[in-house]
Amino acid sequence: MEAIFLPRAVARKLRERGSGLMPEELVIEALAELDPDEKAEAYWEVAERYLARAEEELARGELREASEKIWGAAALAVKAVAYKRERRRLASHGELWAYVSKLKQEDPALGDLWRTAISMHVNFYEGWAPEEEAREALQRVRELLGRLRKLMG
Repeated sequence: MEAIFLPRAVARKLRERGSGLMPEELVIEALAELDPDEKAEAYWEVAERYLARAEEELARGELREASEKIWGAAALAVKAVAYKRERRRLASHGELWAYVSKLKQEDPALGDLWRTAISMHVNFYEGWAPEEEAREALQRVRELLGRLRKLMG
């Protein structure tokens, strides 16, 4: 993955336009010429990068930021599966939950792993989870990604 620089004004506009979407996700969506398979792979690459960044942030003791990256990796991986399998964009937390519920029919373990990811999203805002819990969540979300990758084909 390559990093790009965005001027502050452009980054601000992306955040305003995104209504909760991550900047990388906004860029992927803005490139309408990407076909669904390319979008799926782009989402997957960002999900993997978020896991790596979560590891780095945990090493620095930045638990809230690590928690958000753990959650982001899970959310983007689920979105990648939806693009790959159904050519579908998931645009809300509710759609993510519903899609994971659907995927649970194929792999029941996804539900518990998904709830772990959600707990990290909560931890980003509340900051309640101790480091050991965040580390365990990182491992569980890695497992989630492994299972989702198999479903993605």
